[in-house]
Amino acid sequence: MTHTLPSLPYDYNALEPHIDVKTMEIHHSKHHQGYVNKLNAALKNDPETAEKPLEEILRNPQEIPENIRQTVINTGGGHYNHSLFWKTMSPDGGGMASGELEEALIKKFGSFEKFKEEFSNAAATQFGSGWAWLSKDSSGELSVSSTSNQDTPLSKGLTPILCLDVWEHAYYLHYQNRRPDFISAWWEVVNWEEVAKNYSEQ
Repeated sequence: MTHTLPSLPYDYNALEPHIDVKTMEIHHSKHHQGYVNKLNAALKNDPETAEKPLEEILRNPQEIPENIRQTVINTGGGHYNHSLFWKTMSPDGGGMASGELEEALIKKFGSFEKFKEEFSNAAATQFGSGWAWLSKDSSGELSVSSTSNQDTPLSKGLTPILCLDVWEHAYYLHYQNRRPDFISAWWEVVNWEEVAKNYSEQ
């Protein structure tokens, strides 16, 4: 299958003032498009892997042919991670989780605020480029983690339901080196409806 850049569910300027229009435009149309292009180029060398769904490929990196494995992990992860990132933000976002997701967060972390604190810390302390994640395991239990570069929790048997990009290209035009300020602003655009949907899906 040929991978394509997903359209955003909102305009580039829709997340302002929290995430600026220029960052969104470059991040989506240049960075994400670049991962898609390089992933498709790498998979041309292995039609069998190319036919598999991306999530399946990233869950089983040991099955990717060695000559393209790291490229597919990097570029496929970049495509998967960003696709989730865009969908879990909204101009109508912010606030807090509700329903089953809120109950699961409180059960795991003690309170919604403690979850936010742990997630924000994972994002702020990720050394260099990477991501912060809220994931669920096969039983529905939640966990917070961070990964380097474009790695994902999929390879550890987890299913990501929320992520935050802390590569500098995600925030540097507006926030410069103030990553904690970016993290704080990002909470104002989290699409909890989408995150809850990701949590409830089997």
